[in-house]
Parts: sequence; C-alpha cells; structure tokens
Amino acid sequence: MTTWADAVLVARLAAADPHGIGGVVVRAGAGPVRDAWLAVLQNARPAGRPIRRMPGSITDARLLGGLDLPATLAAGRPVAETGLLAETDGGLLVVPMAERLSPGLAARLAAVLDDGTVRVERDGVGQCRPARLGVILLDEGQGEDERVPDALADRLAFHIDLTDIPWRDAVTPEEPSPVAETGPPAEDALAALCQAADALGVVSLRGPLLAARVARLLARLAGRDAPGEGDTVLAARLVLGPRATRMPAQAPEEETPEPETETAPEPDSSAGQDAHDPAPLDERMVEAARSALPPGLLAGLLAAGARPRLPRAGKAGVAAAARHAGRPLSARAGDPRHGRLALVETLRAAVPWQRLRQREGEPRRIRIRPEDLRIARFVQRTQTTTIFAVDASGSAALERLAEAKGAVELLLAEAYTRRDRVAVLAFRGTRADLILPPTRALARARRGLNALPGGGGTPLAAGLDAAAELARTVHRGGGTPVVVVLTDGRANVARSGVAGRAQAGADALCAATALRTGGIRTILIDTAARPQDTARRLAEAMGARYLPLPYADAGAMSAAIRAAT
Repeated sequence: MTTWADAVLVARLAAADPHGIGGVVVRAGAGPVRDAWLAVLQNARPAGRPIRRMPGSITDARLLGGLDLPATLAAGRPVAETGLLAETDGGLLVVPMAERLSPGLAARLAAVLDDGTVRVERDGVGQCRPARLGVILLDEGQGEDERVPDALADRLAFHIDLTDIPWRDAVTPEEPSPVAETGPPAEDALAALCQAADALGVVSLRGPLLAARVARLLARLAGRDAPGEGDTVLAARLVLGPRATRMPAQAPEEETPEPETETAPEPDSSAGQDAHDPAPLDERMVEAARSALPPGLLAGLLAAGARPRLPRAGKAGVAAAARHAGRPLSARAGDPRHGRLALVETLRAAVPWQRLRQREGEPRRIRIRPEDLRIARFVQRTQTTTIFAVDASGSAALERLAEAKGAVELLLAEAYTRRDRVAVLAFRGTRADLILPPTRALARARRGLNALPGGGGTPLAAGLDAAAELARTVHRGGGTPVVVVLTDGRANVARSGVAGRAQAGADALCAATALRTGGIRTILIDTAARPQDTARRLAEAMGARYLPLPYADAGAMSAAIRAAT
C-alpha cells in the first residue's frame, strides 16, 4: 500500500522527468489529501514545466490542435489553433475523473506518450510539433469496476492509492525525500527487473522498462552517474509493486535443507563468505515490492471470478459520440467543433446578409460569419435498464411473492423484446442483495428469480437505498434507469438493522424521498392482497406511479414501464 512518504517521492520524480516516466495514476477521491499531493507536485515543478488541467468535455480540436473554423471564416484565411497537448509540452497534463475517459480519448493520450509529437494545422498544412509531456490520471472510481483504461495506465510508471492516507499524515516534509541509499552499480539490473516482474505477475514489458528509467532518474537526482542496487530495488518497489497481479511465491523449504548445508564439503576459507552473501538482486526486488502490494490482493484474486460486475462509469465519451447520430432535428446555432456542421442551414442563415457584407472591388463570394454557423441535432434512444427491487420478506412470502415473481418474469420477457437490460435485487432480513446485475440474458434472469428465497424481516429502506445506488451507477454509464419496486410497504427493519416499525417506516420514507430528489423514475407495485395505505404513501414520497397488483396485469405494468421510459 502507498505511504505518504512514497507519494511525496513519486510527485517529485514525476515533476523531474514527466515524459520519461509517463506520469502517475492517482487513486483518490476529491479531498484534502489529494489536494495536498497536487500541491507537492506543483511545488516540485521546475521552472518552465507547465501543469495544465484537461476539461472533461474537451474536443479533439482543443486537445490536439487544428483549424480554428470561426476565426478562419472571420479572417478569410486559415487560422491554426494550438492544442492543449502542445501547450503542455515539457510539463504535466492533469486529467480529472480519468475513470470516465472514452476509449478514443485514452488512445490519443497514449499515442502522444508513445510518439512525443502531436499533429497540428498551420497555414493549411499538417505539421508535427513536439508534445513531450506526462499525464496525471486522477482516478475517482469506486471499486474495481470503475478504473482508468488499462492501455493508458500501463504507460505510466507510478500507480499510487491515497484513499487510506489520513489527513493528519498528509504534511509536506521540510526536507526532500531520501532518493536511495548509495551502493555499487547493479549488474544485469534489467534482467533482474524482468525476473522480479515475472514473479509478481506483471505481464507487460513496460513495467520493468519504466522501473529501469526510474532507477536512472533516482541516480541522476542523487548526483550519481549510474544507478546502484539501492536505486534499482527502490524503483522496483515503486513501479512493480502496485502492478502486481499475484502474490510472489515463497522459496520452498526443501531447496535449502539444514543437513545439506552442514554436510556440504567446503574446506576453503570462502565458505564463510558465501554463507553471508546477500540474496540475489531479483529476490531483494520482490521482497521490497511486497510492501507496495495492493491491500487484499490475494483475497481479491480469489473472489474475482464470483464477484458480480456492475456497469462501469466512464461512458461519457460514448454518450457524447452518440450525439452525432440518431433521428435528426432542426439545426441550431453553435460551434461545429462541438457538433456536426449543418451546411444547408448555415448557408440559409448567411445568405440574407450577403449584400451588406460585400465590399466594392472584391470578388463576389459567400461570406460566412461565426454567428451564421449551425450544427445539426439528433435524438437518440438511450438504453433503458429496468431495476426490479423485490420484497422477499416474510410478509411478502405469506401474501403473494410467487405471484410477484410471475409478474416480474413477464416484465423481464417484455424488456427482453425491447433489447433493454434488466436487474433484480431482493431485500429481506436486514439487507438487500443484488440477485442479478444488469443483463439482457433472459434465461439467467429467470434462474436468479426462481432461486429467490422468501422469509425474514422487511428492510425496505435498505432495498430502496440499494436500488437508488444501482440506478445512479447505470446513469453514470450513459443509460436510463427505471426502478420498479414490488412491496406491500410494511417495513419493520430500520437502516441500522434494528427491528421496529416506527423507525423502519421513517427510514423507508426518507429513502423514498431520496429517490425522488435524485430524479429517478420509479414505479411501485403493491403486492398485498388488498391495496395498502403504507404503499400508497411510499409511492407518493418517491414520486412513483402506484399500481396495486390485483388490478395490474403484465400488460398494464409493461405499459407503465414504457411510459416511465
């Protein structure tokens, strides 16, 4: 795991050689600890090395540079626009919310890190200019399903995690961090780094290559011509440790048994020296990297196969690309760099002004000003994810859980025909469980629904909170969530897990209000034998359409879901 001293050292190394090390992946949410680390990075920046921040909705022209269309039309000649990457030449580009990078934008950043150049337009001719920079990816994702693109993170030397560092420890030291202990030059350091990477499960060759670069940087900052063994071991700990995908194997005991060492014939005096020889360099690298292994690595690897994968955030770029396709609408004024140019509508807007814009002695041509530009608009159908929150408590089981399962199965089939995704979560006892992550597999949905047990208390607030969290995850992924709650509304387990109808009812109303405040479309289906006032009040609190199950067949419920989407 990352310590604050290591994080400070990484910041100073990144500021010293941005392009050589590629950059840093910083796993941390917005807060004082991350701000303190960015302040260390800013203070360690040498003069002449800019630090730029990339907006989340940046266009290709602003990022890479190109032809400035409005300025070109106004000037009557090609006007080039310098991209943000070219402006950051020699410095660092800070990318917030990097877990939401689109694949296209991540590929462009990776190409610049590989080539060190960016193509720009100058006087109508494409040119390449240097853009040797490093990238700071601020990863604010929750869990392993929300993370920065692997292809881009693999090109950055350092991966640090600041989530477990308390604020009281995030204090900038007055003295510079120790670079590394002085030692003799390491022989075959690159081979040892490759062996250590293999022991840690680092399959990409960029890991040991970047570690070798960091070792040379450590030696250079310490005023040494070549990296020593201490530099190489420290570089392995900082670079290879966070990239590890498996626990390094321990040396088996049978390889060095005690009887063999005692009976081995070593008559010369070099026996005592061999007994005190240090371990091989690659083994020392592996031992040093153990302290930087991600916490819970082994447990995470064991549970990786059974962990349900939630929809990833980071689809903002995909949703933005979808704005250029779909059913066309009327054009509107705008910048073609943020949309598709509507040529006919642009000419229609410019034609009435041509007589006023013509100048004597100049050839007659259509003069287009920036205010004439029109961009096309499109309507897309976003993918709908229907989230069924099923009350599987004892009261529901006694009432009509089997009937509710049948209704949900019919709704699942209806959603399948529309190629929408469905998810099922059940709440009973003291918690809510995700039975089925968002999927289009109808057979899988039926199996999960048939295995749904019944009995226990009714933690209605926990079920609504879980449905709201899953709906927010779907929305961040570019989809449209619709929550369908099947319950009789009689809550008897509070959020704390303590039984009690009064507190449980208050918590359920609070959770229902949160659903309404979040703008989540909801439908409440009353599963009781007779319509309940508690369920009706709950539907009013969440702003949901109320449907009592005795009067709601599959067709009515399907129509209600279609109306909500």
